[in-house]
This record gives sequence, C-alpha cells and structure tokens, in this order.
Amino acid sequence: MRQTVPSGRKKIALLLTGGGARAAYQVGMLKAIASRYPRNSKIPFDIICGTSAGAINGTGIACYASCFHLGVKKIEWVWRQFHTNQVYYSDYPRVFRHLLRGAFSAFQADYANKRPVSLFDNAPLQRLLGKILDLKRLDRNIMGGYLSSVSVTASSYSNGDSMTFFQSDSANEWRRAKRCGQRTLLGLHHLLASAAIPVVFPSVRIHQQYFGDGSVNQLSPLSAPIHLGAEKILIIGLEQPRSHDMSERLPHHPGLATIAGHLLDTVFADTLNSDLERMQRINSTIATMQQHGIETKLKPIDSLLLNPSQNFNQIASEHFLSLPLAVRTLFRMLGIGQHSDSSLASYLLFEQDFTRRLIDIGYEDGMHQLDTIIEFLESD
Repeated sequence: MRQTVPSGRKKIALLLTGGGARAAYQVGMLKAIASRYPRNSKIPFDIICGTSAGAINGTGIACYASCFHLGVKKIEWVWRQFHTNQVYYSDYPRVFRHLLRGAFSAFQADYANKRPVSLFDNAPLQRLLGKILDLKRLDRNIMGGYLSSVSVTASSYSNGDSMTFFQSDSANEWRRAKRCGQRTLLGLHHLLASAAIPVVFPSVRIHQQYFGDGSVNQLSPLSAPIHLGAEKILIIGLEQPRSHDMSERLPHHPGLATIAGHLLDTVFADTLNSDLERMQRINSTIATMQQHGIETKLKPIDSLLLNPSQNFNQIASEHFLSLPLAVRTLFRMLGIGQHSDSSLASYLLFEQDFTRRLIDIGYEDGMHQLDTIIEFLESD
C-alpha cells in the first residue's frame, strides 16, 4: 500500500553531516527521536540527505524507511559492534604495505594507471556496507511512498564541484555555482566516495571523475535538501562545543597533527554554520517582503540544528589506547599521541568503546531536547 504525505504538511528533511567515527553520535540522537514514535511507524522524514559518514547513516535509515525503529536498531547494532579493522586495514603488514605502495606510485610515469594514495586502505568498509545495506530497498521505499528522496554528496577532484547523487520520486537535477545534483541509482561507490576523507582514505572513481569526502568544497550543505523540496530541515551536526578556557591556548606553534585536525574540523562544520546564517537572512528578507505586500516565489525554510553537548576530542583521548597498535604507531609518526591536542583521532577511532560512548551521549542529548524536536517535526 502506497503511503502519502498529508496535504498541507510541509516536507521535512533530515540532514546528517560528516565526521568519521563521530557519526556514532547521530545514531544516539535518532534513537531518542524514534522513542517517541510507535514501533511500526514509518520515518518522520520525507527527505534524507547525508555527507561522508552521515551519508552512510542516512542511507541506512532510508533503507528501512517503512519502519523507523527497525532502521535505527540496524545501524545502532553496527556502531555498537565496531572495530577499526571493519573500516580500514589496521594490522602492521597491511598498514605499512599500503603506505609503501603509495610512495612507490609517486615514481610512476604520469600516463600509468596509478593506485590512489592515502594513509589507510578502506577496502574493509566496502565489504561491510555490502553486507549491511540493501540499496534496492531505496527504490521500493520511494515507490511505496515511505520516502520522497535520498541523497549522498561527494566532492569531485576532477573539477572541484560538490556533487549530490540522489534518488527521488519527483525532484529534478540542478546546477549552481560549484555544486550540482545528479539523479541516479545510489550504489556503494557513492557512499565510499562521500566518506573518503582527504589523504586518509583513497579517492573513488565514478564514471570519468574522481571523488572524495562530500564535506570538501561543500559551500552550501543546505542546497541538497532545499532542491529536493524540503520546507523544514532537521540537522544533526557533529560540531563540538567551543571552549573559552584561556588555559587551553596552545603554548607553542601547532604541529602537523594539530593543523590536520583543525582542517578537518573546518571542513566538517564551518560551511554549515555559514549556510544556516545565509538561510536565516533570506527568511528574514522574505518576512519583510510579505509584511509590505511584496509577492515573491521564495518560501521560508525552517531549520533546527542539533550539536553535541560534550567534547569528542577529550573522550577520544580516554579511548585512544583501544586503537590497534599499528594505527597508534602511525599516529605517533604523525605526532599524535593519547593526550595530543589534535582532533584527528576522534575522526578515526572506530572502536566500540568510543562509538558506544558517543551513541549514549547522542541519546542523552536527544532525550534532553526531545520535546523541542518533536514540536519541530509535527508542527506546521
């Protein structure tokens, strides 16, 4: 039986940002939201958009759009059982063999078919996604009316565009400055491309272009849900609370690891904040025009941003020793230790002690804000 969106109800989008292992937090937040709905209820979102690890979480939920509780339980089970070797090779032979192969490829001729260069080989992630995701369900859920659209965003190394790959019942393709949307049948290669953190994981070839993490060059993270028809956007971000403690200022010049972590923080969080500010200004302009009786085709977009209440870097340092020895050795070569001021470890700590902690924090934060979230989802 085909589900239909009640007439007059605004289309709601769920936007899940990137952040590597930090994305376990999103699972806890979704678990809290699901607790307010009946066990056989469909997802309360018409559109699901994801980037990087958020794309994997979003696609997992979209595969079970007909049963919100089941979708959350599926992805929660995976995150609670996580080990690093399910995402990238983490034993000494394969870690350093991969690095040596990357180093040797630099001496190959330009016309040679070179291997992608990266710190880690994430071939295990492809196998894991192949086992846990049945992407054929996406089309069935869209056809059944449980879902309107689902999208995955990746960044093209070939031309610098932010490319959104989407499946939808009615949305059209779009092209704007440095970003575009392309209708397709989503596959594992789209998810791997979206989650290919620069330098850390290898790029992915799709057709004649090479793609990396969708957070890179994503100047407008809100573009995808808006083009897919969203009128309300619930955003589960992964930006940590900023510290204003003067004692935490760096006593010396930042090292390579600190700079790398800072760059990742910027890639995954800053553009979203800028885009939200821009959307709020447009909403204000629309309201002013309406007050003066000026007609416009633009519609205001409501949004609710949810971010963690705790510092993930500090939590990562507590669980740093749970990382495989080979990974810790490589981190040490990069200047990253257990008590390093780099946030890089929190993005790559795919160990169940860490991910379970983030799920629990997400659930607590979600329950604390649950009334606000439900009011946002159900009010028009």
